[in-house]
Amino acid sequence: MQSHHTEHLYKILVIGDLGVGKTSIIKRYVHQNFSPHYRATIGVDFALKVLSWDSDTVVRLQLWDIAGQERFGNMTRVYYREAVGAFIVFDVSRPATFEAVTKWKEDLDSKLTLSNGLPVSTVLLANKCDQGKDGFRNNLTKMDQFCKEHGFVGWFETSAKENINIDEASKCLVKHIIASETDILQSVEPDVVKPQMNSSKIPSCSACLKF
Repeated sequence: MQSHHTEHLYKILVIGDLGVGKTSIIKRYVHQNFSPHYRATIGVDFALKVLSWDSDTVVRLQLWDIAGQERFGNMTRVYYREAVGAFIVFDVSRPATFEAVTKWKEDLDSKLTLSNGLPVSTVLLANKCDQGKDGFRNNLTKMDQFCKEHGFVGWFETSAKENINIDEASKCLVKHIIASETDILQSVEPDVVKPQMNSSKIPSCSACLKF
C-alpha cells in the first residue's frame, strides 16, 4: 500500500535593513555558497528551497529577498501578500539595524496576517555572528524576552560566511508554519479528523520559543 505523499509551498519573506546579509543568507541556504561581493538587492529577488521534511512530506520554500531600502514603503504590502512566514535580519555588528527590527516587525504585522487573523510566524536572525559582537553578547539574556514581547517564534545567531544556524533557523520557522496551518485547518473543519505529522520527525531547535 502506497503511503500518502504531501507537498507544501510556503512563501517566506526575508526582510531587514540594507546590508544586514539577507541575500548572503539565502545564497548560503539555497546554493551552499558565499561571496562578500553581492550587490544590493533592488526591489525583490526570489529563490526556491526544497526540503524533504519527513518520509511523506516535501516542503517548498519560496524565499522573497526584499531590498532593505524598501523600508516600510507602500510596495512592501504587495511583496508581503500571501506569505506565511518571515525572517527579520539584523547585523550584530551594527546596533542601528537591531533598533530597526521593531519597526520591521510592526510593519509586517500591520500589512500581513494569516486567514485566522493572527500574525505570520517570524524568526529573528542575528546575522554576521562571526564578526565582532561584544556589545551584542552582553544582551543575549534579553533576546528571549525581546522575542516574546514582539511576537517572534524564535531567534538565532547566524553567519552566512561560516554557515552557522541557517538550516536550524529555517527548520524552526517551517515547524511553526506547519503548526499554524494545522490550527487553521482544524478551526475551519472541526469535524474532520486529519492525520497528524509524527512529532518525533519534527526537528527540534533550542531557540524556538514556546508560548
